[in-house]
Amino acid sequence: MDHPAALSSDLIGRESEVVLFEVERGAIRKFADAVQDQTPACVRGDIAPPTFPTTFRMTIPGVTFDLARVLHGAQEYRYERPLRAGDRVRCRVRVANVYRRKGRLGEMTFLILAMDGTDESGSPVFSGTTTAILR
Repeated sequence: MDHPAALSSDLIGRESEVVLFEVERGAIRKFADAVQDQTPACVRGDIAPPTFPTTFRMTIPGVTFDLARVLHGAQEYRYERPLRAGDRVRCRVRVANVYRRKGRLGEMTFLILAMDGTDESGSPVFSGTTTAILR
C-alpha cells in the first residue's frame, strides 16, 4: 500500500491513538543542537524549540507510504505556551486533507496532517500542520 493512489480522500478524518510523550531535558538539548537553535533556554534543555513536536511519532491506521517518495512540503506550529522539560503531553494526529495535483514531475499526492497536544489536565499546549508531498 505504498503507492500514492492508496492515499485517498476516504482517509480524511482518520486519527491516531492518543500518545503520551514526556518532554525530556536531554531530548530538548539534542534537538536544539540538531536544528542549531542557540536560544539559551533551549541549549540548557529548559524549553523545547518550536519545531520539537516533529520528534513525536504517531501512526494513523491505514495511512502508510514509502518514505523514499515523500517530499516535505511545509510544517507549522501554534503554541498556547512553550513546551518545557518535564511536560507530559497527550498528542493525536489526524488526516486533515488528501488531494492530488499534476506537477512537472507528474501526479503528486498531498497529505495534510493535523497534530494537537494537550497537557495532562486537557488544556491545549500546541497544534501543528504538516504537508507531505508524495511523488
